[in-house]
Amino acid sequence: MIKANRIIMGVALSATLLLGGCVNELANVPTPDGEQTQQPTESPYVEGELIVKFTPEVEAMLEGISRSGGSATRSGIPTVDQVLEAVGGYQLERVFPVDKRTEQKSRQSGLHLWYVVRFNGESADAVAQKLSALGEVQKVNHNRRIYRAYNSKAMPLVDVQATRAAMTGSMNDPMLGKQWNIINNGDMFTKDGDTKSVKDADVQVAEAWKKTTGNSQIIVAVLDEGVYYNHPDLKANMWVNEGEVELSTEDNDGNGYAGDLYGYNFVSGNGVITTDDVYDTGHGSHVAGVISAVNNNGVGISSIAGGNGTPNSGVKIMSCQIFSGNMGSSALAVSRAIKYAADNGAVVLQCSWGYISGEANIYDWGEQGFHTQEEWEEGAPLEKDAFDYFIHNAGSANGPVEGGIAIFAAGNESAPAAGYPGASDWAVAVTATAADFTPATYTNYGQGSAIAAPGGDQDYYWNYKSEGQNYGAEGCILSTLPYNVSPSGYGYMEGTSMACPHVSGVAALALSHAADKRIHLKATELRLLLIDNVTPIDDYIKGIKEYRRYVADIGPLQPMTMTLSNYYQKMGSGQVNATKLLAAIEGAGVPMTFPNIYVAEGESSVVIPAHYFVGGEQMTFAVTIQNTEVATCTQKDGKLIFEGKKSGVTGATLTAGGSTHSFTITVREGANGNGWL
Repeated sequence: MIKANRIIMGVALSATLLLGGCVNELANVPTPDGEQTQQPTESPYVEGELIVKFTPEVEAMLEGISRSGGSATRSGIPTVDQVLEAVGGYQLERVFPVDKRTEQKSRQSGLHLWYVVRFNGESADAVAQKLSALGEVQKVNHNRRIYRAYNSKAMPLVDVQATRAAMTGSMNDPMLGKQWNIINNGDMFTKDGDTKSVKDADVQVAEAWKKTTGNSQIIVAVLDEGVYYNHPDLKANMWVNEGEVELSTEDNDGNGYAGDLYGYNFVSGNGVITTDDVYDTGHGSHVAGVISAVNNNGVGISSIAGGNGTPNSGVKIMSCQIFSGNMGSSALAVSRAIKYAADNGAVVLQCSWGYISGEANIYDWGEQGFHTQEEWEEGAPLEKDAFDYFIHNAGSANGPVEGGIAIFAAGNESAPAAGYPGASDWAVAVTATAADFTPATYTNYGQGSAIAAPGGDQDYYWNYKSEGQNYGAEGCILSTLPYNVSPSGYGYMEGTSMACPHVSGVAALALSHAADKRIHLKATELRLLLIDNVTPIDDYIKGIKEYRRYVADIGPLQPMTMTLSNYYQKMGSGQVNATKLLAAIEGAGVPMTFPNIYVAEGESSVVIPAHYFVGGEQMTFAVTIQNTEVATCTQKDGKLIFEGKKSGVTGATLTAGGSTHSFTITVREGANGNGWL
């Protein structure tokens, strides 16, 4: 894991977003070379920028900005322009670029009213005060800077030789025996009669894999550092935007982003996903490997939903890069990434970051984060709108899931409350456990915590040190890393940010099972099933837990203790359990049906019919359209291509395997000048 120096990553923690992927240590602790960590001295928000939400009454005045490509030097609103002209040159830009496929949903959600205002000549505070006084403005917010909450590298895996088999009949990936988090036989971490592992203290995928190992229809968006998409254990399971061209400066697919082949770099504002900066830690790649490293390929590690080694059998990873080297990220970048994920097919949002807990120790952290959901919503309205959009608009009414599920790290401040936004009632905040079900020494717990998962606990496993490894490395989570971080391509990290992808992976595996069985779920239903179908762990949360703090940085110190009763019934509902969740999925939801088709005159709509029939990949399909003057259909490469001929509505049927689905085809006039139907 990434070992942090528990520094305050911003002037005001209540206004600064932190990545939740580290263990916590005291502020300004000495590093191994004796240096002291320092707080950044820059402003907690981007100067010369504000994020503004206008009222619906001036929507028409802003249309010119949308038509001109999303930016302009004047708003067309007299009062706004008068204020901004007084502060020197300025530019307005839509926060969310126009995506013609989803613009209607964006407008229904009010996201088209959010703009970035860039200016010079006055402070952001002064301009915000002036804009807030205008009746045409709903909300004005600073564009807060976002920092990682860690500042050192992962622990590279040195010994890449095959280990003992995890269990008979499991995946053939040679390092699976080191992955207690995936399959825990209870025979690791035993020394001098002391055992610090418990059988089945894992995510319970062994039985779940008998039902499904993943499904390529399911896309998980990783909001983190970039994912190393050329890693041999990740490449086959990366999401690929088939309508885009790698490194292109043109928006070939019309989604508002150029060159986004594997996702998008929201820090640098282009489609180039990066992992090779000297300040990159490999965190995004490590998270991705937990979820969907390629399984059963005889290489490296196993993952929760990485398939069975056959092509397109694993869930797909979309890289939404919000951290890059030492470049600062922002609330603007995060919000764009959230909406991008929804608009481009992701249904699980993997968020190993969040605000510091509102109950964090002020002595250690200097400040506290939001205390309530209401505080967070008031303080982060753009992010709130973006998350609302994802929760309600990801997925499909005709696919495995309608809506999206957002999964967060609970945080690493040892605080009795999870951090926001993960602690919100629409999200899933994940606490971290060790290989014996005990709470990790750093984990947040209590209020807002939804569920537990393996996160590693290096300070607990301080005396388990393999040759060439850091203290306790194998007590942490093994996963994929870029080669510039680890020459072997693998290494260890820990934190609630490592617990988080275990829950994202299990959620993706459950949706894969739903896709296989052609079951349609609501995202809200999936969230409840995930939290309700768990492994109970409270029987293990008793007594005293001894550990040694900072072992990776400065070696074992004097023993410290945790009173486990403080965590009793406060780690969430229990530990995530893939086997129980997949069984619950079988009795949930409703059968999927073939969707109604909407297409413009002279354009086409493409659907894969096999997704709507159990075993459909081996079926032959017959389509009957009542009025072929309105629309026609051709079949190619397993796809149905519907062509809009003239405006109107016609009935149609799709038959395969003895089953018939009835649906309608609606043809509309072409898109208007704004680019949406």
